[in-house]
Amino acid sequence: MSHASEDLLATHQVRKTKIRLEVLDFFLSKNYALSHAEIENAISESHDRVTIYRTLKSFEEQGLIHKVLDDSGTSKYALCASNCISHRHNDAHVHFNCEKCGHTFCLEEVAIPSIQLPSDYQLIGYSFLVQGICKDCSK
Repeated sequence: MSHASEDLLATHQVRKTKIRLEVLDFFLSKNYALSHAEIENAISESHDRVTIYRTLKSFEEQGLIHKVLDDSGTSKYALCASNCISHRHNDAHVHFNCEKCGHTFCLEEVAIPSIQLPSDYQLIGYSFLVQGICKDCSK
């Protein structure tokens, strides 16, 4: 288990457990959003599906990860930037889905344009997904 995982859990006031450390280590080893199935396949030998789901839910609630929908509507999870806190995410950035490798990346340096809704609509949340070919697949 990495010290980075332990530090992240402590920063977000999440109790350190074996499953949480394993899941967080897996997130830190990737630079793209992960589906529940990908996480389950990577660490399923020692943990069941429900435990992994609860871990992801806890991470999301504590501001460690945020949910991303890919182009097929599948939920994926990505590590949050350091400015996310418990129950308040700051994930107003573009998500990029590569049509070749299928990975979804957070492009935190690309802000979502301001959205102006009609006055009788109330904004609760939004998602901005861009599709194309990622830098690794375009080489």
